[in-house]
Amino acid sequence: MVKKVIAAVLLISLLTVAIVQAVNKKAEKPETASPTAAAQNGPAIGAKAPDFELKTLAGETVKLSDLKGKKVMLNFWATWCPPCKAEMPDMEQLHKEAGDDITILAVNIDPQLDVQGFVNEYKITFPILLDAEDAVNEKYQVLSIPSTYFIDSKGVIQNKFVGSMKLEEMKEFTSKLK
Repeated sequence: MVKKVIAAVLLISLLTVAIVQAVNKKAEKPETASPTAAAQNGPAIGAKAPDFELKTLAGETVKLSDLKGKKVMLNFWATWCPPCKAEMPDMEQLHKEAGDDITILAVNIDPQLDVQGFVNEYKITFPILLDAEDAVNEKYQVLSIPSTYFIDSKGVIQNKFVGSMKLEEMKEFTSKLK
């Protein structure tokens, strides 16, 4: 009887150790993961920016490839997104300060909501593009909003920023575009 109790205790102890190790292994992050992993989704820095064609709120058509020769700040956002709301005034300020030097394209991913109301509230004057079919969002594999691509005058992605940006950061990234 004592041998059976000792065997049972030993078996339970081994099972406990195995379960604890399995749980700890699941909780560990893979060694290949990095804080910038989210920024590595979508088109790569140094790659040609995928072309697209979308309508603006005013009904005009904008095609990215038509902007070759211009520096582009391509931003993905939604009306319900707090970080998107936080960066919009700075994007408007950059638009006013940069003039024709930088083209800001803000791709809205929730056009079924009141985008025009949002634009009116934030007094936005740069182009708002409506991704009604979610095609551009998918093409750029946007997993987190806001996400912003910085595209040079040759149509090549020079940088990508995931998250809300401040005016100083926008100026820093756009100043590196040629």
